[in-house]
Amino acid sequence: MTADSATALVDVDLGLLILRVLVGVPFSLHGMQKLLGWFGGGGLGGTGRWFASLGFGDGRTAAVLAGVSEIIGGLGLAAGLLTPLAAAALIGTMSTAAFVNNAAGGFWSVSKGWELNGYLIVVAWAVATTGPGRWSLDAVLGLGGLSGFVPGLVALVAGLGLGYARWATRTPPE
Repeated sequence: MTADSATALVDVDLGLLILRVLVGVPFSLHGMQKLLGWFGGGGLGGTGRWFASLGFGDGRTAAVLAGVSEIIGGLGLAAGLLTPLAAAALIGTMSTAAFVNNAAGGFWSVSKGWELNGYLIVVAWAVATTGPGRWSLDAVLGLGGLSGFVPGLVALVAGLGLGYARWATRTPPE
């Protein structure tokens, strides 16, 4: 390995670490808003009422599912632990959000569209496909074989499928 190729690997690993942490940690904080009311969030009660207004029954189950997915998926992505599973959790949450809150607005966020949800889905999918890099718990634990084209595709399909199923099984408000 040449010095240039070693530097390139460090740069890629550093880039993946920055991406994972700066996307994963805010995801987990959003989950804490939903479940615990931290950082100005509604907590389980407020978030449950909001989900109920969107057609998710009493809303509490949806709030728990979304909050737990965001906390575990976000921290898993940030730490690079079981990365495809963490990515699938985040993809599922973001696809549900896109279907429920943003699909009617089209693509662009300025029109309340699903643009941001789509970007976050792509980031999670890309990390599941490329792997979290050498500076991750997956690497430390020898779980590097979890990433690649097939695990990334499984994370994408599972996340989108579960997000769609959650959206499709709600009772849309009148």
